[in-house]
Amino acid sequence: MTMELITYLLLMAIISIGNTEDVYKKRFLEQYNKIHDPANGYFSSKGIPYHAVETLLVESCDHGHETTSEAHSYYIWLEAMYGAVTDDYSKFNQAWEIMEKYIIPLHESQPNTNLYNASHPANYGPEMDYPEQYPTGPVDPPARVGVDPLYQELVDAYGTSDIYAMHWLTDVDNVYGFGNSPGNCELGPGEPGPSFINTYQRGERENAWKTIPQPTCDSFKYGGPQGFGSIFSTGEHAPNWKYSMAPDADARAISAAFWASRWATESGQLSQIIGTLEKAAKLGDYLRYCFFDKYFKKIGNCIDPYACPGGTGKESAHYLLGWYFGWGGSIATQYGYSWRIGEGVAHFGYQNPMAAFALINEPNMTPKGVTAVEDWKKSLDRQLELYEYLQSIEGAIAGGVSNSWKGRYEAPPEELTFNTFHGMFYNWEPVAVDPPSNQWFGMQPWSTDRLAQYYYVTGDKRAEKILEKWVSWIISETSFNGDSYQMPSTLDWEGVPPSVHCKVVTYGNGVGPAASTARALSYYAAKSNNTEAKDFAKKLLDSMWNLYRTSLGIAIEEKPEFHFNQSVYVPQGFEGVYPNGDKINSESTFISMRSFYKNDPQWYEIEQYMNGGPSPKFTYHRFWDQTAVALGFGVYGLLFNE
Repeated sequence: MTMELITYLLLMAIISIGNTEDVYKKRFLEQYNKIHDPANGYFSSKGIPYHAVETLLVESCDHGHETTSEAHSYYIWLEAMYGAVTDDYSKFNQAWEIMEKYIIPLHESQPNTNLYNASHPANYGPEMDYPEQYPTGPVDPPARVGVDPLYQELVDAYGTSDIYAMHWLTDVDNVYGFGNSPGNCELGPGEPGPSFINTYQRGERENAWKTIPQPTCDSFKYGGPQGFGSIFSTGEHAPNWKYSMAPDADARAISAAFWASRWATESGQLSQIIGTLEKAAKLGDYLRYCFFDKYFKKIGNCIDPYACPGGTGKESAHYLLGWYFGWGGSIATQYGYSWRIGEGVAHFGYQNPMAAFALINEPNMTPKGVTAVEDWKKSLDRQLELYEYLQSIEGAIAGGVSNSWKGRYEAPPEELTFNTFHGMFYNWEPVAVDPPSNQWFGMQPWSTDRLAQYYYVTGDKRAEKILEKWVSWIISETSFNGDSYQMPSTLDWEGVPPSVHCKVVTYGNGVGPAASTARALSYYAAKSNNTEAKDFAKKLLDSMWNLYRTSLGIAIEEKPEFHFNQSVYVPQGFEGVYPNGDKINSESTFISMRSFYKNDPQWYEIEQYMNGGPSPKFTYHRFWDQTAVALGFGVYGLLFNE
């Protein structure tokens, strides 16, 4: 063989490698461009990500063109990855600005926070099991509550009494017509949106089909004579506002900012995003409210709302990412008030060790609160401990723990009292039981992906041990037939820690959970050199690419359940109205309070079904699903460059 031939063959080999390198980064960019194509409908005219392209969709939110803090956090992560692939971080900054403008309440949207009394954060009110048990009355005598240890620290750090956190839900197109845009209250149906709204508020058995949507800013313009307040609690109500946040979303935005910081540093672009990283640190400072019991009661063996003491200092902190925290107050300054609540229930699916690590260690993301880094150090250790406590015999992670059984500080079943988690009780379905909150498989890769990111960065042996068992489980429970895959979809649980068992009830091929699984496996494989996990991640990504591409992204056909005629409980005697004239009364159903659905372009399929026709099928393009797929390709491309 001549030298010229050898040189030629080497050149061809290099060209061949060059043609196949970055395949997954190119797939990321193709998916990214589909998401950003204005013709595809992922964003509003103001640049706000919709929950889904399609409008006829009821799941956590009750309309596809609402949006959630979840969608905003995925948007931020998508743009961080775009920066890693292109070295352009301007879009990452823009995504944060859109989130800050449209889903973090402005100062004008949370008046009278300066009237908050940290020594009495809120009045105790028991949660009930069923919507039919609402409205609840005042507790007499009042139960003790604890002291909020964060308020003054955060005022000192940021010079304001306001909360910097994402409210979880907005009506992007103002479909309901409340029109309470940021800084304003109930402007009505003529406003273009977005409009802050609330839905869930009536116990663990209230699902999306049973909710009564309401504005976050209730000036009594709509609803009944006292707005919507008398649906939920008895007594006199003043015009008021209230917000609740989903900690997993705020933490996801923080972990995305961490990766933007690392990637931008590597490419010399860090100066582009310093301001945004400081905002991420601020978000993490306020996120600590989810570490605390709902009423700041002392953590551990709290089985009586009257006997269980209120906490002082950090006694009320469990240091886990709780299900939510909330804040609210009066609209008027005269006789005004403001309140805050934490959350005494933590679901494993919300934990985020990567965000905790970032707020402790990333130089550009240090919170200003004087005890923030210390709190996040405790949280990181406590989160890892929770994974260890909840991991099933098979490897899947069980539900969560509660400091307030049934939301009423009741005594739990006796078998749950023998092996508590820092005095908190195990619950396989924390917060929601219809459907159970840990039935959906997607919670598994959502959380273990974050754990795998943390393991990839740190090599932490505790994380490695948890992931090793989880990875073995998911590989054993997933099957391929050519490019087609079947992986867990719904799960069932039995037993209590340390002897919890997980059983896969149904299997499916959802693209969001599959992409999240691929990411978790990719990070784990890159650190552990586990070729089986790497090959498995690649196969999942290739399968979605080969089978499920659409003009809008990567999606599958689904056959969802529809309950548009579902009766919605409204207290007897309550008579109210929505901005469009829809009535709220004891005869209300899901669709009677949402007549706008009858103008949806796909409504005819629901009508046919309700008249005895076949159950319709839809192909949804959820923002989180589509972003998860893009990130799956991007992560694999960055880690393995093939």
